[in-house]
Amino acid sequence: MSATTGTPSDQQPVERPNRTERVSHALARDVRLPGGAGTLVLVTIDNGLDHTKPTTFGPLGIAELTATLTAVRARVQAGEVQAVAVTGKPYFLAAGADLTQVATVTSRDDALALGRGGHAAYALLHDMGVPTFAFVNGVALGGGLELALNCDYRTAAADVRALALPETGLGLVPGWGGAYVVPRLVGVQTALDVILTRPAANKPFSAQEAARIGLVDVVLDAADFLEESVRWAARVLAGEVTVPRRGLDDEETWHAVTHAARERLDATIHGSRPAPYRALDLVAAARTASRDEAFAAEDDALADLIMSDEMRASVYAFGLVSGGKRPVGAPDRALARPVTRVGIVGAGLMAAQIALLLAQRLGVPVVMRDLDDERVAAGLQAVASGVERLRSTGRVSDAAASRVLGSVHGTTDLTDLAGCDLVIEAVTEVLALKKRVFAEVEQVVSPEAVLATNTSALSVTQMAADLQHPERVVGLHFFNPVAAMPLVEVIHAEHTSPEALATGFAVAAQLRKTAVLVADRPGFVVNRLLVLLLGVIVDAVENGTPVEVADRALRPLGLPMPPFELFDLVGPAVGLHVLTSLREDLGERFPRSPGLEKLVADGTRVVLPAPAKGLPKPVDPAIQATFDATRTSAPAGEPLDEAGVLDAVLTALTVEVGHMLGEGVVATPQQIDLCMILGAGWGFHLGGLTPYLDRTGYSERVLGRRLLEPGVASVLHS
Repeated sequence: MSATTGTPSDQQPVERPNRTERVSHALARDVRLPGGAGTLVLVTIDNGLDHTKPTTFGPLGIAELTATLTAVRARVQAGEVQAVAVTGKPYFLAAGADLTQVATVTSRDDALALGRGGHAAYALLHDMGVPTFAFVNGVALGGGLELALNCDYRTAAADVRALALPETGLGLVPGWGGAYVVPRLVGVQTALDVILTRPAANKPFSAQEAARIGLVDVVLDAADFLEESVRWAARVLAGEVTVPRRGLDDEETWHAVTHAARERLDATIHGSRPAPYRALDLVAAARTASRDEAFAAEDDALADLIMSDEMRASVYAFGLVSGGKRPVGAPDRALARPVTRVGIVGAGLMAAQIALLLAQRLGVPVVMRDLDDERVAAGLQAVASGVERLRSTGRVSDAAASRVLGSVHGTTDLTDLAGCDLVIEAVTEVLALKKRVFAEVEQVVSPEAVLATNTSALSVTQMAADLQHPERVVGLHFFNPVAAMPLVEVIHAEHTSPEALATGFAVAAQLRKTAVLVADRPGFVVNRLLVLLLGVIVDAVENGTPVEVADRALRPLGLPMPPFELFDLVGPAVGLHVLTSLREDLGERFPRSPGLEKLVADGTRVVLPAPAKGLPKPVDPAIQATFDATRTSAPAGEPLDEAGVLDAVLTALTVEVGHMLGEGVVATPQQIDLCMILGAGWGFHLGGLTPYLDRTGYSERVLGRRLLEPGVASVLHS
């Protein structure tokens, strides 16, 4: 074997951008193909850092890849090389473009250059003159997967779990060939799943899934993946392996699929962000466009989107979520108490979900206690059903399922909690009941045991006020469904000790949740803002706005669901209870709604079934009569149109964010955004909440100041 590395000596130096790039090098070496088939040049993408620093591409890395592949092509033309392959350092092929670099671009010309640079580098792979291979040994996202897609053939290691084109979820499009190559490779219907549906759900492909749809050609054992990939490449070159390629979908199919996708976008995101539409435009045109035309269109789309506030907000949000494992304000981890046994007071829906997650991820015994055998049995059955879902879908092995089931126990005897290091109450949201539960538990647990409450809005300080050791109480607000929702609000009550707080953060980390430190103020972060939003919506209806108008008003935000569907998900009774308690604590900013009170009292349905899977549930127009019937006097305000309702909601949210920051509910606006992204599912394109309030002018108009500095989550023009 001979080896060459790095950039040829005649390559001109590349101007370094203002922000330091973590350069991913393109290192080439010769590999002798078995059976005397000649030489394969293997190009390894490696940033020289360990697996905690993902391989990404910035301008310098792309320039080096271009230089290396140019040198390899010269050897191909000289007859020295029979095949070329690309692979990556351990665990990574490449995680795409360096978004921190992209977010520093200040002109469209520079943005255009980023797209063209990637296309120029990757063009060398499909124009190499000999067969090209991608040996996908690890994570391949965005431009990393497109690196593989621009090769002629692709192998993937069996343990690869993250193959995806996530760009549309980040305010971009697959801009280095993906929008053109993927529909031709896997068909237009599947391509839209890859480019639009999967990114929206943040659901990458495993190697096996990618092979089933045709994104990769073969899955090989991870233990000797590189050697097996070289042998497979040699068999392809020898004609022993033929990889079938599907034909191009016909024009009628292509049009029908892309037209249906556009209707679905209109029904779900309502034009709230440009990236999915631009990606769909590219796919729609890909059938008849030449490669050069398609890649030029990708360049233009990428340049436009890079210079959009939605993309900058998305990068900001991505950074918040990626950095959320290091909670702001959390105490020293060393202060956390060891947790070897956990008690759950209550055996209802939330209690059973929390018990299952604790047993699965902490791997400790969990005891659920409730008042009677019937409730305990129902809780244990809920845990068993959850374990069976995990087992049947392959997310846990049979052995792991048995271990989890064996570690969750039920009881009606309070003294069975005596040996628990942590006890979490998850009973009905009634302050007096929660106070009584803690008073009883305190009598049987050790003085060092930590007590936690899963309250969604009540005062943790009041809950602990009459205890002998109020300092042991901390709030751990989980969100429903517990396993899926990534956020835990960790509530610091007035007397919470550093040890109790550290234990809360440690448990959240072990559960693989993102924890945000929140002061003990009504509704904390997520519920305070979401319930206010819903309160403003129903208040508009109380003042004569038709329910269907109010329900459509928030479409420009592109939220996960319309407001009345959110009410249905939360439960109208729960929403009314929280709205009432917040009004009692925070005043008339949280309006009273007689119509909502009657809906709850009568058990009236508020939404109709979704017209199709994945589409929003429309509000039931019949509830208009309930609101009209409860209006005993002239409305306090005027009926609003959709724009007026949206304005009322955004104004109220801006006022509340100002109050929350003034009260010290969280340390910074970034924590509010992190909570809204992870606890309420608000889109990356909004940046959570505060970037949207800045870019629409609400923060300056209502609060007299921006919430974030210019350029933090918006375009900073040169």
